[in-house]
Amino acid sequence: MATSSSRSCLQYLLHLAHDNLDFRLPEIRSLLGLRAKPFHPSENFNEQSPFWCLNSLSEEDVRSVMARSVCSKSAFELWGHGHTHSELRTSLLNYPSEKMSPYMHKESTYKIDICSFNKTLLFADRIKKIDALEYLPFEGAVSLTSPQHTFCLLEDYGTDPNNIPEHPNYIYFGRWIADGQRELIQSFSVKNRHFIGNTSMNAGLSFIMANHAKVKENDLVFDPFVGTGSLLVACSHFGAYVCGTDIDYNTIHGKGRSSRKNQKWRGPDENIRANLRQYGTEKMYVDVMVSDASKPVWRNAALFDAIITDPPYGIRESTRKTGSNKDITKPPDGTYTESHVPVSQVYHLSDIFSDLLNFSAHHLLMGGRLVYWLPVYRPEYSDEMIPGHPCLRQISNCEQALSSHTSRRLITMEKIKEPEELDGFTHLSDPRSSPYQGHNTFREKYFSGQNKRSSKEDARSAVDGK
Repeated sequence: MATSSSRSCLQYLLHLAHDNLDFRLPEIRSLLGLRAKPFHPSENFNEQSPFWCLNSLSEEDVRSVMARSVCSKSAFELWGHGHTHSELRTSLLNYPSEKMSPYMHKESTYKIDICSFNKTLLFADRIKKIDALEYLPFEGAVSLTSPQHTFCLLEDYGTDPNNIPEHPNYIYFGRWIADGQRELIQSFSVKNRHFIGNTSMNAGLSFIMANHAKVKENDLVFDPFVGTGSLLVACSHFGAYVCGTDIDYNTIHGKGRSSRKNQKWRGPDENIRANLRQYGTEKMYVDVMVSDASKPVWRNAALFDAIITDPPYGIRESTRKTGSNKDITKPPDGTYTESHVPVSQVYHLSDIFSDLLNFSAHHLLMGGRLVYWLPVYRPEYSDEMIPGHPCLRQISNCEQALSSHTSRRLITMEKIKEPEELDGFTHLSDPRSSPYQGHNTFREKYFSGQNKRSSKEDARSAVDGK
């Protein structure tokens, strides 16, 4: 086998899943960033394509990315490519033989797979395509069950399922390096989770958020709106110590009504710790506690490597904080009785995100990342509505559509400097602060759009019924 040094700085091909398109590039960039490697695509790079050619990487870099990525299906050492099979043949024959020979000698076993995007090939056609590669100097024996080396012919038939060409738009051939972590989406599915809630984050997005945050082994990760702990589960899988807070006492303590179908009340061991225990990462669980995100309860110090969260939008979970606009009489000694239940009031979305950014600026370690979801009303959205902070630099902004008129955007920010006295108030004088206040009416706009859609559907039903 060739040494790792001789295998470095080749061209590699990533085959990406064709979903969550907005999230793929930030994920790959972040995972390369964990190894201090740049993202250097080929000249004809197309972000929407399922195939990306990357330069200036080693095989170890690629394996490291694949060990984390849930947006990637597989990665290959690229040996040849072209618009036609004729161009592919020329490209392959020009590939240095000394780079091929370690995988093609007589003592080796191999197999060739066919992968076509946007077109299903008949078995007979797949065999023909494999036979057409007879010009490659394979000397080893074919093994379909346990080959030492796997090769793949990948054909790209475009992204339009309604306009599939007869011949592929582009063709690649390469040696398989590693698969991505797509299986995590199923193995960590919320459907099989021990403890769930109405807003539990699905597994795929949880792992994407952890990757955007560059969560790594022995990091300390915090979620200030922890809910049922889906984000803690994902981060603990990557070896991080996790903790969180939430204002909902019942959720933190696993009490009250269950969100599971055909189950009225939560069981005695339905809690966040049990979720981590389910996946074998209980040792990474620091703790969770009942706390109001609008109140300062942490000592003034940089504590966390990453802050990852999904704040409430006021749709399925209310946006509340402790406090009241009314005058409340306290007991004479200034203490509350044991049975006291704090009064709550509306926690405006603009205040939630302002507090979140200020908290992150003070409590993230330098270079640490904040990853959070921001709900937006699509007809009024502009990039200026993304809240900013002088201590945090925006890294990425990815959209997930919720409906025709609403979406949420996954915002990733990185701490670039320590906060100064006036930094927490800078956003108030920022001209972006005005459109940002529009987030406070997201709930009304969300349900307004729902009502309009329902009215249109009722009108169509009435017409169809005539």
